[in-house]
Amino acid sequence: MSFDDVPLQRTIEPVSRVDRPPLNAGKITRAEELRLQLADDIVRGALPPGSALDETEIARRFNVSRTPVREALRQLVASGLVDSRAHRGAVVARPSIDRLTGMFEAMAELEAICAGLAAERMPPADRHGLEAIHEELRLLSHAGNPDRFHEVNERFHNAIYAGSQNGYIAEMTLATRVRVQPFRRAQFRNLGRLAKSQAEHDRVVVAIMRGDRVGAAGAMRAHIELVRGEYEIYAVSV
Repeated sequence: MSFDDVPLQRTIEPVSRVDRPPLNAGKITRAEELRLQLADDIVRGALPPGSALDETEIARRFNVSRTPVREALRQLVASGLVDSRAHRGAVVARPSIDRLTGMFEAMAELEAICAGLAAERMPPADRHGLEAIHEELRLLSHAGNPDRFHEVNERFHNAIYAGSQNGYIAEMTLATRVRVQPFRRAQFRNLGRLAKSQAEHDRVVVAIMRGDRVGAAGAMRAHIELVRGEYEIYAVSV
């Protein structure tokens, strides 16, 4: 029986961006706008772990006073994306090895749950969509553009989160990814990493298409564990 014959399961509400305020939250402050922009820069890897965040430089960049910059940095510290230390100012967070290991372990288990549930619950149309994203990543892996690969990779993982048909787990997974994302993005710059990532994705997709919950969870867990190893390789090279 093909996955097209599998009956539809319950639907899932769209997963909200966990690093964005609700759309009906009203006008946001300048400090909040700065926080969102800096958070995006960190998440995209434009500000890699360890980068200094100088108040004066940021104020000049955005043509604002230092007051909203201080508040934005305070909010980023609270979120865990930035560290603030006496006499050093604010820097993009670089967790300890133990902390980073814990973050990746949590990420691996959450993503494994999503992949396993998606294998059983993802509707046929969404499975076709996942295959299309997977094919797009295959082409990008040959092009050798890590930034573009990262962008489409986010869509790949988001599709699996949504396919779990469990909004609560999807939100938890997204929240954890926000913390880990700068480190996940960096490892795409390792030589040959795009092709390896594509091969790892292939094992996940095959298991999901087969409806193999255990296989999909295991393939995704192994994928995230390899991502952690690739980041460690990257970290010692910079």
